[in-house]
Amino acid sequence: MSRKVKQYCVLGFTLATGPFAIACTKPAGGEPAPGTTASAGRAGAGRAGGRAGVSDRPTNVEIELVRRGSVSRTSIIAGMLEPIRSVGVNAQLSGILLSLKAEEGHRVRQGDVLAEIDARELEAQARSAEAALRFAQSTLERSEQLYKQQIITTAELERDRASHEAAKATSEQLKTRLGYARVVAPISGMITEKRVEAGDIVSSQTRLFTVADVGTLVTRIRVSELEVSTLRAGDIVPLTVDALAGQRVEGRIRRIFPSADSATRLVPVEVALSGSQLAGLRPGYTVRATLALDKRDGALLVPSRAVSGPAGARAVYVVKGGQIERRAVRIGSDMAGQSEILEGVSEGDSVIVSGTSMIREGAKAKVVAPLSDQAPLSKPLDSTATATPGTGRRGGRGEGK
Repeated sequence: MSRKVKQYCVLGFTLATGPFAIACTKPAGGEPAPGTTASAGRAGAGRAGGRAGVSDRPTNVEIELVRRGSVSRTSIIAGMLEPIRSVGVNAQLSGILLSLKAEEGHRVRQGDVLAEIDARELEAQARSAEAALRFAQSTLERSEQLYKQQIITTAELERDRASHEAAKATSEQLKTRLGYARVVAPISGMITEKRVEAGDIVSSQTRLFTVADVGTLVTRIRVSELEVSTLRAGDIVPLTVDALAGQRVEGRIRRIFPSADSATRLVPVEVALSGSQLAGLRPGYTVRATLALDKRDGALLVPSRAVSGPAGARAVYVVKGGQIERRAVRIGSDMAGQSEILEGVSEGDSVIVSGTSMIREGAKAKVVAPLSDQAPLSKPLDSTATATPGTGRRGGRGEGK
């Protein structure tokens, strides 16, 4: 082998084994190897110490006590507001409508005139019947005098008496019909419908108006036969009104119908509103009734946000002896942000209601007040304490230079 080839082989061997030789040159006594700075070693020790400090730091949590209260299962059912009573006003006489005294929306009292029908022909008939009655009266008086003188027989006297009674009945009948020429309100309330105009020809039993008693409005909701047994007449029922942006009003159950619909198995329940609850309400508005079903008192309640975990594996975190403890629970009803606990906690336990995603069982806990209850800071934070990590690193490098 030539000298030049041997030189190339020695050079390659030296380059390949150089790093291993350098790695093994660490002096005895634990001193860092050449090329390794002391600051790097201190940095590694500092990171290890920092992780140890964070694990021992207590977790800030907010708590609430488990308490007892009333819970119920709710059902929301839509319905429509209606007057408690509506009466149709019909014509009882044929003729031309001479005038109308009321329009939709007018409030009327019982006996107020709503319309007038032309009754001139009937008035003439009534005058004729009155004249016939007077003639029958005078005839009867003469017959009684003649009967006393025994000039006429008893049969003739009875005939004149019958004629008098017939004339009297005819006169009273025509007077009654003449009274129908003035259409009056049968009840006090509001005109909700008008079907005719002045000049129309109407016949007997033609619908003219509808008068509604709007002093009380009702809605009839249909409740399942399985749930209606928990309701009672007089129970308060909260209602929301769609037309008034969900305004909440309170009604009372007026009556529960005695039978269910044979096809749907639903029982009508009538809820009534009156007094100040009627402000802004009109017949025909859609309302939604919230029924409290299966109400129970003395149930254990916790805020719903304290419960975590999927269905079938629900749990809450409890602070006990300054440490966090996980409790598996069984959930009942949920209502208005509260959850009923059937099993797993006791009354007075301190359950964590915030920060549950950042805690672990067995960690130390530090109870803090909710943010809304904490006082504002009296002075701004020190800017050096809030420096960004990038700024801190740049400052460190500057000091080291």
